[in-house]
This record gives sequence, structure tokens and C-alpha cells, in this order.
Amino acid sequence: MIKKEPILKTKRLIIAPMSDTELHDLIDKTADEDLKQAYGEMLRGCESHPDERLWYTAWKICMKESGEEIGSAAFKGEQTNGAVELGYGINSGFEGRGCATEAARALIDWAFSRETVFFVEAETAPDNAASTRVLEKLKFRPDGEGAEGPRFLLEKPASELMSVYM
Repeated sequence: MIKKEPILKTKRLIIAPMSDTELHDLIDKTADEDLKQAYGEMLRGCESHPDERLWYTAWKICMKESGEEIGSAAFKGEQTNGAVELGYGINSGFEGRGCATEAARALIDWAFSRETVFFVEAETAPDNAASTRVLEKLKFRPDGEGAEGPRFLLEKPASELMSVYM
């Protein structure tokens, strides 16, 4: 039986996990060496953890009406101690429209629907005020410093915690 991967839909967006072929294509067309390396790490994670690939792959963010791809997001591997880390980016022509917040909210909701995920973490570059604002809107709280800059943490709401144990 083929496992069906989720497609997340919001008011304006469709967010879907990339296939290994799409990741290969993304690596080939990406000029930024840091991003190319990150996408390569994602692909290796997908290949070495095929049953958990949704935690390793990039998720493409597309406008619902036009289908235009406007950015991507990713978890940075499977949960560790009940936490996953989320990263995201929106193409410059679509920044400032709430798309990052909308996409991140959908991915957070999906992550919290997993029984073993109780926290979502994120890091931003110190000078990335827009990304910090997205995390603030989503009710993340500051949680120290990470390798990329300030760290933020969001805890699964108590009502969702309770439903896991009932």
C-alpha cells in the first residue's frame, strides 16, 4: 500500500511535501551554497529515513488560486525529546503579506497533531525582524540563542496534550 502524504490547505495556500525528485531539482537550481547544502542534508535525511521523510523534506508553499510556488518550509529532522524545529522562507515578491505566518501555522498544527510532538522550535538570524515578527504572531516565546541566532519555542496547547492521554 502506498502511503499518502499530507497536503495542507489554508485560506490562501497549499503546502505540500516535496518528493526526492523535487529536492534534487531544487538543489540543481539553487545558486546559494548554504541553501544548496541545506537541501542536500534534507535529501539525505529523506533517503536514510524514508518512513519519517516528512520531518526531513522541504514543503513547498504555493498560492491556492494560481498554484505559483512562493516559498518553502521544513522541519529539521524527527522529534527529539518531544520537539521539532521549523524553518521557512517566502520569496521576496510575497513577503509582508502574511504568507509565512499562514504557512507556519498550518505546519505547526500538523506537527502538533502527531502524538509525540509537544514543542516546536525555531531560530532566526539576529537581523531578521520579519521572521521574528512571524514567530511572535504565532505566540512563540524567546528561548535563548542557537547556532543561527535567537531561538524561539512554542508549546502544544494543554487541551491538545490532554486529548493525547484520553
